[in-house]
Amino acid sequence: MLIVEGYVIVSANGMLADHHHVMPDALKFPQDQSFFGAALDRSDLIVHGRHSHEQQARSDERVRLVLTGRIEALAPDTEHPNATLWNPQGASFEEACHRAGVTSGNVAIIGGPPVYELFLDRYDIFWLSQAHNVTIEDGIGVFPQVPQLSPQQILTAHGLSKKETRVLEAAQNVDLAVWRRN
Repeated sequence: MLIVEGYVIVSANGMLADHHHVMPDALKFPQDQSFFGAALDRSDLIVHGRHSHEQQARSDERVRLVLTGRIEALAPDTEHPNATLWNPQGASFEEACHRAGVTSGNVAIIGGPPVYELFLDRYDIFWLSQAHNVTIEDGIGVFPQVPQLSPQQILTAHGLSKKETRVLEAAQNVDLAVWRRN
């Protein structure tokens, strides 16, 4: 069985990156980065788009699916030996996982917005960190519907409920909300 978990930190207005698709330093907090790195270490598979990559020391050791429209269905990533390129229009998630060699365990979805959106009805858990004192103007929302809707409204509309909130950085007003499938 695959357990699908989303991981993101967003600004007060739901943005995960600036208009250049770059996560600004204003969204980087030691406690959140530590939580994120530990979660990825526990994951059996990482799923992201071509703009998203965790850029950590162990990144290239992790098995991953990279979403792209540049191939028909599935292909090896010649630049990253542990990665499989996946076009969701040409192959199912299960087929992509099988090609990557993962048929059970934890799957970490780490973005960007189209990738987060693709899994809205499949998340078992969504870990939403938020920096409430940071606003990113003209940024990239965690889901394509942000800022018209908040990330919380979107998660609720897709059958997830906030079960707990943890304070990550009290002085900077950063918390982590745990959303689980109803």
